[in-house]
Amino acid sequence: LRSCSPGRARRTNASRRARLVARFGDIYAQERLDAETLLRTYISDMETVQRIIYIAAVESFHAAKMAYRQFKIRVRETLSLGHSGPESLEDTVLDYIVRHEDLYDVQASVNEVIRSMNINPRISFPPEIDFIVISTLIRELCRVAFSMQTLFPPLDIAFGTDGELFSENKYHRSFDSDFTAALVAYHVWPALMEDDIVIVKGEAVTKR
Repeated sequence: LRSCSPGRARRTNASRRARLVARFGDIYAQERLDAETLLRTYISDMETVQRIIYIAAVESFHAAKMAYRQFKIRVRETLSLGHSGPESLEDTVLDYIVRHEDLYDVQASVNEVIRSMNINPRISFPPEIDFIVISTLIRELCRVAFSMQTLFPPLDIAFGTDGELFSENKYHRSFDSDFTAALVAYHVWPALMEDDIVIVKGEAVTKR
């Protein structure tokens, strides 16, 4: 293992948080739209395209969080063999992960996301479509989600279900929504959460 920098994670928490929140917004504004454009060349139905992208975001966070937990276990097991302080073992583990996030096998997470999407019953697609066409979006989401797990507290996306009551605090309505409808027909982008508090609104479509 490479050497770690004690205290790095806590010292840099605020700046890393700001950077990651901004990056999440950038992905929404750029990579999401690029993925949308790519999918529209294969799929004419906009709702299907938006559902695919939303599910990709949800699965990316899930895969990255699982990978982070496994990575952290391996680092803790290794560093515990020679740990003597002054920082706690948990702080030393986190410092190591923050410094060496490049060791995260993001491609394994991308593959896991695509596998999950291929068996998701909520998105149907022509057999000639492979979700690998949006792997750039998935990769960037996995990277940011992994890094968000190193924050105090970690950031996560909100859980959303079709038909849930629309929340003005959690989502913006898409421009093609029925603005008088009370229920979410489907989600376009997840909200970003910190300790159950919305810090970046997501996007949803409401219809009667």
